[in-house]
Amino acid sequence: MMAPTPSSVIQAKLVLLGDLGAGKTSIVVRFAKGLYYECQESTIGAAFFSQALPVSGAGGGEDATVRFDIWDTAGQERYHSLAPMYYRGAAAAVVVYDITSTDSYIRAKRWVDELQRQGNPHLVMALVGNKVDLEKRRKVGTQEALEYAERNGLFFLETSAKTAQNVGELFYELAERLVKVRPNHPAGMVLHNDGQRGVRGRWFCCSG
Repeated sequence: MMAPTPSSVIQAKLVLLGDLGAGKTSIVVRFAKGLYYECQESTIGAAFFSQALPVSGAGGGEDATVRFDIWDTAGQERYHSLAPMYYRGAAAAVVVYDITSTDSYIRAKRWVDELQRQGNPHLVMALVGNKVDLEKRRKVGTQEALEYAERNGLFFLETSAKTAQNVGELFYELAERLVKVRPNHPAGMVLHNDGQRGVRGRWFCCSG
């Protein structure tokens, strides 16, 4: 595959937020490494990943490569005060909840409210209902979450980190939307002239 032209490389800060056990880390590990762990350790503070994703030009648009700098934040309440350090200046945010947990969904909506208050008008935000492989234990209806997302200007997907359902689609949709808002040069996005690609699956854990 040909390397992207220098003008087509976009570096974008992405943050994942959500309740403990919603599957944030499993989603990003599935995306960045193609792996799934039945016993995924809880994130302490935050974990960092970097992954590049090519986006084909649509409707005559330019091909681009979005290089995601992904901050996967801890879901424990005691780390909540650290979250602004990671989402401040982000170009995109993914708020994750567990479809088998009503409490997880309620807390996801609180994250959406917090992100909307922080005031980045160009923030690309997704609401993600994870663990659709546990359909028989579902507590949060698809239509309810979809309508909430539409009312709040989010895009919505249901995923399974375990089976990889819609995980790639989630990040591709984020990348496409970031390419579209690129002319506005929103916070959290850097246009590169070096043509370098992201490093696949870098992982750093930070103590909180």
